[in-house]
Amino acid sequence: MTGGPRRELSLTDATALIVGVIVGVGIFQVAPEVARGTPGAAAMLGLWAAGAAISWCGATVYAQLAAAHPEGAGGDYVYLTRAYGPAGGFLFAWLLTVVVRPGDIAVMAYAFATYASAAWRTVTGGEGPSPAVLAAGAVAALTAIHSAGVRLGTRTQNLLTALKVGGLLMVIVLAWSAIPPRAPTPAPPPPLPMAVAMILVLFSYGGWSEIAFVVAEVREPRRVVPRALALGIGSVAALYLLANGAFLHACGGWAGLAGARAVAAEATDRAVPGAGGWVAALIALSALGAVHALVFTGARVPAAAGTDHRLFRPLAHWSLRSGAPVRALVLQGALAIALVLAMGSFTETLLYTAAPVYAFQTATALALPVLRHRAPDRWNAVPRWGHPWTTLAFVAACVFLVWRAVLYRPLTALVALGLAALGWPVGRWFDRSSRIASAPSREPIVGSG
Repeated sequence: MTGGPRRELSLTDATALIVGVIVGVGIFQVAPEVARGTPGAAAMLGLWAAGAAISWCGATVYAQLAAAHPEGAGGDYVYLTRAYGPAGGFLFAWLLTVVVRPGDIAVMAYAFATYASAAWRTVTGGEGPSPAVLAAGAVAALTAIHSAGVRLGTRTQNLLTALKVGGLLMVIVLAWSAIPPRAPTPAPPPPLPMAVAMILVLFSYGGWSEIAFVVAEVREPRRVVPRALALGIGSVAALYLLANGAFLHACGGWAGLAGARAVAAEATDRAVPGAGGWVAALIALSALGAVHALVFTGARVPAAAGTDHRLFRPLAHWSLRSGAPVRALVLQGALAIALVLAMGSFTETLLYTAAPVYAFQTATALALPVLRHRAPDRWNAVPRWGHPWTTLAFVAACVFLVWRAVLYRPLTALVALGLAALGWPVGRWFDRSSRIASAPSREPIVGSG
């Protein structure tokens, strides 16, 4: 009996995974800020449409890479290793394991806990568990679910995705049916730079690249992955444009949306007074679904890196019983829980991870022409989907976002980039002290636990 990744994810599973990662609390959190970063309603909706277009350009890059390397569990790690050598893959795995993925999980878990606490107070009138306890408990529970088996994890993901997309549609319907305010709209807060608004928009669309982390677990990946990306991004773009149109209607226009604080609650309250409690529960559910998908995909990268690098060697263990990288899941969960207890700012955590995330997505996009040139026979059956123009557009957008993130929060961005750079000497020291093999086998380690 062999272990390792199993091809169990269908088109429905893969599409639900993409939608589940993308649709979190971003649309509720950033819609007013994005409005403040644009001069009017048309420009705001145009920015959301542009965000979908940039995301699609990036998705075409990842769809080509996944189609050409359907055996590669670990996504960016595999592509960066093959394009730039072991150092490129190691740095990505280091950054994702130590900085990015625990931060992503922590911020979404804390968002879940914040809105779950608000819903609890509305329903019971009491305070309930602290947000930190709720967030840590959510991470622990979802890590345990995924450690128990891939099928249980994907079924939970599909259910959470269906519930939260259905809930978002309900918010859209109620917001469109709301009576706009008749009183004059007060002036919105000071505007944001449009570049920062674009960072927020692309954050709300972020997550489509997660499919690359589990491509080795997708059935018929060359057919399923591109379709899942198209269906996932297209569905989310339609939902976001409908949601923003509904918020504009319910808030009485662009100025009202730009001045809103809790836009979903305010919009639905105008349709159904007192609906704030269930809206808070909806947002908590959306955040929980995002945490679930992040936990599922993130652990695959250190598990893949463990077959090549001594530092990650203990994490390359796939359970024969559950078909999951249990040790990587446990480490990821522990780091995320530690960050939950240390952090509490949604925006600062987003800006903390923005610069390194887009820097490595730039490297992944540039790996596409390198790999196409190096092994052309592998790419004969892989469509170009607009390459090289879509690739160049995505690279330009990523470089711009790194630059703006550093300018807007220089200390935060430079600390994160510094931690990424620290992976270079750490990795060299571990690999020099005891290399696993001169030629990596790419075979996972399996066991009964």
